[in-house]
Amino acid sequence: MNDELAWVLQAQQGNDEAFTKLVEEHQTHVYNLCYRMLGEPEAAEDAAQETFLRAYQNLHRYDRSRSFATWLLSIGAHYCIDRLRRRKLSVFSIDEEKEDGTSFEIRDTASPDPEAESVKREDRDRLHVLLKDLDDTDRAAVILRYWHDYSEIEIADSLNLTVSAVKSRLHRARRALAGMWQDETPRARTERRKVYESPAF
Repeated sequence: MNDELAWVLQAQQGNDEAFTKLVEEHQTHVYNLCYRMLGEPEAAEDAAQETFLRAYQNLHRYDRSRSFATWLLSIGAHYCIDRLRRRKLSVFSIDEEKEDGTSFEIRDTASPDPEAESVKREDRDRLHVLLKDLDDTDRAAVILRYWHDYSEIEIADSLNLTVSAVKSRLHRARRALAGMWQDETPRARTERRKVYESPAF
């Protein structure tokens, strides 16, 4: 039995210190998920606290055969989706091949060049804004897949979807992001192409 499972079992028996250890182990991942879903630090902090509160209240429902992290992040994702419905990046690459054979990509260059770093920051900020235009569940699926490296099966489990629905949502979300990215600031894309000499933009 690993430490985490031991802490879960102890917490289920009322050991608050064990639950505190679980919070310390997962608080960064939960906060990051909430921040990427909600886009505001204060809202993310509130959502992370609510996620742990709900986890604590529902520990008796936790299925030990399931990853605790997956269970916890699914609580956070559902809470954030609910909040977004009531009112609304580490840079990653989304490759979406279009009909003309080109692909949409957000570059993640390791270059220390200040201009390239500035472009990277702009890309990250733009992507963060574009994520807000996605359907709430699509956004959750994208964040779980590309920021938390969840498999399609884990995403399906977390969001109460079928695997085929997850695939469909991820495909649709990538296309939507690619379309929004291409529609925005064509002049900036032209300038980036000159900087990077890449057909990706």
